[in-house]
Amino acid sequence: MANRRSTSSAHIRRTSSATRRASRRADRQLHSPTSSKGLGNAGANRKNSHGGRGVSGAQISNVAGLGSGGGAGVGSGLASGGKRAAHSGRVRSRTGAHSRASSRKQQAPSSGLGSVSVAPTPRQSGKSGGGIGGGAGGNGGPTITRRHLIIGAVGVGAVAALGGGAYALTQRNADSDEVVTLEVPESAVSSSNDLGDAQPADEHMTLSGSYDLPYGTLLWSSDDQVAACLIPSETANPLCQVGVLWLGSGTLTTLLETSQGSAEGFQIYDVRATTHGIIWVEADILENAWRVYTASLSEQAVLGEAVLAEEGGGDWETPSIAAVGDAAYWQLMPKPDSDASAEDSQLKTVAFGGSDPQVVWTSHGRFATPPYACADALVITPRVDTSGVYYQLTRLDCASHNATDTLILPRNMTPLEAGYGNTGFMFSFDAIYDYGGGIANLGTYCPAQDTQGGNYSDASWFRFARTPSAAPAWCGNYLAVKSTTSVCGVDLSSSTWFTLGMEDGSDDYGDYLATSGSGELIVTYANIDHTPLSGEHTHCCRVRVWRPL
Repeated sequence: MANRRSTSSAHIRRTSSATRRASRRADRQLHSPTSSKGLGNAGANRKNSHGGRGVSGAQISNVAGLGSGGGAGVGSGLASGGKRAAHSGRVRSRTGAHSRASSRKQQAPSSGLGSVSVAPTPRQSGKSGGGIGGGAGGNGGPTITRRHLIIGAVGVGAVAALGGGAYALTQRNADSDEVVTLEVPESAVSSSNDLGDAQPADEHMTLSGSYDLPYGTLLWSSDDQVAACLIPSETANPLCQVGVLWLGSGTLTTLLETSQGSAEGFQIYDVRATTHGIIWVEADILENAWRVYTASLSEQAVLGEAVLAEEGGGDWETPSIAAVGDAAYWQLMPKPDSDASAEDSQLKTVAFGGSDPQVVWTSHGRFATPPYACADALVITPRVDTSGVYYQLTRLDCASHNATDTLILPRNMTPLEAGYGNTGFMFSFDAIYDYGGGIANLGTYCPAQDTQGGNYSDASWFRFARTPSAAPAWCGNYLAVKSTTSVCGVDLSSSTWFTLGMEDGSDDYGDYLATSGSGELIVTYANIDHTPLSGEHTHCCRVRVWRPL
């Protein structure tokens, strides 16, 4: 295991870069695993502060094993490792190296805001009722989310309010300091537990493609044409590679066979893509350092020059990333227990292959969720700039970077995921609150009718009553949600639902939803390691592409 190093500057060893590289090579030889599976225990166990977009524990080649165990892994080592002498507390970007001054302190929660007298907390976590998708979503154990499935984005990025957006961040009452939040009575919320029996999936969806990729591959798709793939290699170095899967033909194009910083100990840990380009994150967990790169993608699937967009480490979490249209996005956020914890968080963007990143939004506090990519928009969850902890779901138009829709959740209610679809904002909780009315329960929430730009408090809502493990999406008129082991589709207009059948031999988490946003198809995948009683052994990541009838 990689030893946790002291973060005190007094304990930083003043050695040359050549000496450090030689030491790392010797350490790798001493502890080198025989396959990428062996990296699953690298780094100290660490729980994500609010959930980065990354796996922390499960090694890429054993994503399938998450259901039966999988400890803290490579990603967590970056967050818990010692500070790098040259980068401690600093973030370097293409706009210039700089050290952020702690100029703005986060405001502590106050009990005197509006009618709120105390700061409520969740009363329990991971509990839900029976019903859809094969039983209760929670059993008291940890929630398996995409954050645990990806190897590398430890922590999450940064986001919030830039001057370009004319939309009010806080939506305050003009005559008071009270924040206007979502209020939904219990009578306005229907649940998946109230739906009848599941209908056959083939009455609603058709399987337009099924493709087998290397076992342990992870996918993300916000584009109806391609999905970004993080592909495990057969060696410990490189740990994984980057590719794109063309959803119409099933062609897998490998774009990056190794990291840009492989000679310095960096590995690829996270990736997103559109037909216009890719954004990826590399990290050196031993030096507690990360880098964000982008590159354009031609119509012939030729990758352009890799351009460094930002690098950092020390007090700054590995960014979470997104790709929309011809631009890359990442959230930059300080670690909560670091010297930089009072610094602002930021959402940044750059054109694929561009060299001039721009700050899109600044949040005076941490973001609640990773960025959520739609076809032409991005959903972020900055802190509201007021006393007390409020998170504002914000839809940003990616052409203008203006906020086109916002929704503030009740005080101290922290979403696990947030998205946007046919009826407006969607969000999920992995805890049960003892306040909040109709949205106090665990699950995924979505307006039952179109409320885009409207009054969410007057709308009727639908709750998918399972422990959330992936952000929801829309495919045609169907809401797609990851259930316990399968992906379900819900027709909110007719209150009917169906499940997309699970492949035999799938890992414990079953089928996973790779799609975000609203589109004409959805992508699911399952890692399968199975030998039937009569037949050949199956060892692959099976990707299935579905279209509505």
